[in-house]
Amino acid sequence: MNKQHSDYSDSDHGITRRKFIGAAAGGSAALLTGSLACLLKSTASAAGFDFIEATIPQLQDAMASGALTSVGLTMGYIERIKSLNPTLHAVIEVNPNAVAIAAALDNERRAGNVRGPLHGIPLLVKDNIATKDNMQTTAGSLAIYGNEVPVDAPIIQKLRAAGAIILGKSNLGEWANFRDDEAETYPLAVGWSARGGSTNNAYDLSYTSWGSSSGSGAGAAANLCAAAVGTETDGSITGPSAVENIFGLKPTLGLISQDGIVPISHQQDTAGPMARSVTDVAILLGIMQSPQSDYTQFLRRGALNGKRIGRDTRFFVYSYFGSGIPGDEETVAFANHALDVMASLGATIVDTDTGDVFAYTSDEFTALLYEFRAQIADYLQTLSKTNMRTLADLIAFNNAHCPQELVYYDQDVFLSAEQFVGYPNDPNYIAARNHATGTARAGIDGAIARDHLDAIVAPHLTNSTGPAVAGYPNFSMPVGIRSSGRPAGMLMYSTAFREAQLIAMAYDLEQALNARQQPQLLGADPADPERRILHRSSAARQSTPAARKDILRSTTLELEHASRQRVCSRDDFWSLRAA
Repeated sequence: MNKQHSDYSDSDHGITRRKFIGAAAGGSAALLTGSLACLLKSTASAAGFDFIEATIPQLQDAMASGALTSVGLTMGYIERIKSLNPTLHAVIEVNPNAVAIAAALDNERRAGNVRGPLHGIPLLVKDNIATKDNMQTTAGSLAIYGNEVPVDAPIIQKLRAAGAIILGKSNLGEWANFRDDEAETYPLAVGWSARGGSTNNAYDLSYTSWGSSSGSGAGAAANLCAAAVGTETDGSITGPSAVENIFGLKPTLGLISQDGIVPISHQQDTAGPMARSVTDVAILLGIMQSPQSDYTQFLRRGALNGKRIGRDTRFFVYSYFGSGIPGDEETVAFANHALDVMASLGATIVDTDTGDVFAYTSDEFTALLYEFRAQIADYLQTLSKTNMRTLADLIAFNNAHCPQELVYYDQDVFLSAEQFVGYPNDPNYIAARNHATGTARAGIDGAIARDHLDAIVAPHLTNSTGPAVAGYPNFSMPVGIRSSGRPAGMLMYSTAFREAQLIAMAYDLEQALNARQQPQLLGADPADPERRILHRSSAARQSTPAARKDILRSTTLELEHASRQRVCSRDDFWSLRAA
């Protein structure tokens, strides 16, 4: 399997989180014929109104005029989920009360009470965001299936209060892709969970769905919801948005409450909006954040006029930190074209450099290991109706349920994290976190100050890490569809709390580019996804570098012990799957 050097573990760059949020997928795109292709159009007017690709304001206008009801819209999305989800695996479960909630909101509207722009709007939320209702919150894992969360996450409380319908839980890379190293993950950990299966890309079923908010990305792209909510530690909103031709904003750390979200790291985790338009991103962000804000006031043409936009030059050499997926290097040309369009709208484009991400990726990963071990235990302590209380409990569960949980990849990261005790006072942890965060912030802030920039851009699936580690906003936006049928995205980021400026500039570019297109379900027929996944996983295992960074070497004995103790050992597992 051909992966760029940035995805490898070697003596120069070390192991990074990027290695297990990336995926390689090959094969040419071919139009999928027959009934599956027809599904994209079959439910377009199931609600008596053509809601496909409609923005949230357009849906509100239709409901205000009587052309659409929230019940009709909700049932329309449910019908699309029934039709398309067996192919896409974007949704883990549908809220059994969704239609009843929609009916109540329709009654409120008829009584003259409209709560705001989300009144009666069905949303999908990632299955690591707590909802205290008749749905599960499991991060895709069977280990905590059946648990009960204490309350809705604050962002869910805000969405419900604004009149949104939590339509269902979207699929994800299990435990937000923080369970295994790269050995068996390509291409499944990015979008695979024991509960939801492997999320497929709505544009090319053989392409990556990236991760870990893969279900939110595919669900929004395929019009299974009005919009979706994802979460990101490093690349998990921006990546799926890029490969699914939608807009996804990772906000500044702390702008949105982290409470009630299954954690990797409070030092990097954040929820964020994923939608088919900048308008819908702006509406969702304003309602989810604390305090709430109105970003729609910034949705005006002309925002790019007079702005200085930095071209983050390292990332335009795609071999430096690209996805490693064959063909993705073609996206650089789309990013350059988008910069040309920005220049035509009055922006000045200047080359800039936010620094070498390899200077701090190993420290990022070290810090995440410390943070995850402690913070996942804190989260588990809040749950009832489960006996999972620590990371060690989760590891033991996976070993005991190998045929279900260790189907396609292992838990090397879990095993590594279990050894990283001492958060938050261990000097090694403090040094790693301070160096990673400080270096990332200095790179972005230094470029902005030095070159007098309003924002910085990088191509498809490149610099999620700099803004993620810095805690700064990063906006992924579609900039075209390649000849293969696969989307091309572009990142635009800045310093802390610049969401309003990014939204304004993204809107201006969106109106000029008009790059958003509906998916066409290209690629191989996924009639036997497990066999496809097994084939790719086996190839990936053979391509893994033999050398491991010291940070994972310490887990060798634990891995061997776990293999001996499992219901199915590592060797037996591959024989089992092949059979």
